[in-house]
Amino acid sequence: MVVLATSSLSKISVIISVNFGSSCNINLRTLCSVNNNQVLGGRKAPSIHALCPFGALESLYSLLFMESFIKKIYLGTFVLLILTVILAILFRRSFCGLLCPFGALQEAFSLLGRKIFKKRFIVPQKIDKPLRYLKYVILLLTVAMAWYYGKLWMAPYDPYSAYSHIWTVSESIKEDPHAIVGFILLAVTLLGSFLYDRFFCKYLCPVGAFYGIIGKISPTRVERNDNLCIHCKACNKACPVNIDIAKAVKVTDAECINCNECVLACSKMGALEVKTARKAFHPIAMLLIVVGLFFGTILIAQTTGNLQTTPSARKEGQIVPISEVKGYYTIEETAIATGLSLKEVYEKLGIPENVSKNTKMKEISNEVPGYNFDEAKAKAGGSENTANNIEEP
Repeated sequence: MVVLATSSLSKISVIISVNFGSSCNINLRTLCSVNNNQVLGGRKAPSIHALCPFGALESLYSLLFMESFIKKIYLGTFVLLILTVILAILFRRSFCGLLCPFGALQEAFSLLGRKIFKKRFIVPQKIDKPLRYLKYVILLLTVAMAWYYGKLWMAPYDPYSAYSHIWTVSESIKEDPHAIVGFILLAVTLLGSFLYDRFFCKYLCPVGAFYGIIGKISPTRVERNDNLCIHCKACNKACPVNIDIAKAVKVTDAECINCNECVLACSKMGALEVKTARKAFHPIAMLLIVVGLFFGTILIAQTTGNLQTTPSARKEGQIVPISEVKGYYTIEETAIATGLSLKEVYEKLGIPENVSKNTKMKEISNEVPGYNFDEAKAKAGGSENTANNIEEP
């Protein structure tokens, strides 16, 4: 948890967002885990993709038409998607402005940049305006490719995924050379955020684009009273996504992330308010409502067993087909899980005999260049796209 001063809502939201990231990556992983002593080859932590609502959107086609999730996606991912869509309908892009851990990371770098440079940099409008549409192109491309190929096509290029693997950069790139793109985009995002507020959110984030479209129907918006406004433009200076609030009567821009920094920056009481269905809320009250709704729903889903983000527990002695062998199983565990002998596993999956039986299936390619576990499984009679397929961190 990042400890920052709480003189503004952005600093408070950074704390909550980073805590949400920590909660999803540590606490939720623990809550959703299974007893490793009872599950042969089991894993305690869900994939970062299973905790990202966008993964459910990428898996929607597979769920509707094939009645299965694409690999790394589970029921809990869809719970998070539905929850964040509801938040977007009620409170615009409040997930982006108040909860997103990657947004919090950008906020932290932005705060650091302002401390050093003593100013906020703004991309020239001629460059800024067309670049804003790039995230919508990425949204369409990512969803289309995921639906067409039936997998998380964007995963190697995702800077948030790269961030979650920041301590295993070389291993991630060795496992998938395309992952270097994700780490490059992460570096670009952090450098951009160091100079410009919410760099990734404004130009590259497909999730933000999705919530922005939905948020257009939201009854929540910032409203400016021109009779009370003193036209100091403090609201414009405070806005992390550079909306010209000083000229708007109602802020309906899809770029608005409902961070309410503009409202807090306004020195004239009543000149700028955030309203839901014409009822004004204090920014802190809005923050508490959004956070309470989000974490309250997660708690209910967890309590009722509807927040699965890891493979179903496989009890010792249970036999599974090769199609359900996980990438984190060792070769020996694969033999036990499938009821095959070690020799049969080596033969069926085309594994060279010199590879140790203690090697994880997803790591065989590190010792055998060109080895592809998905292809080997398919040749052995397994399916690359099943309800619960290879799970990798």
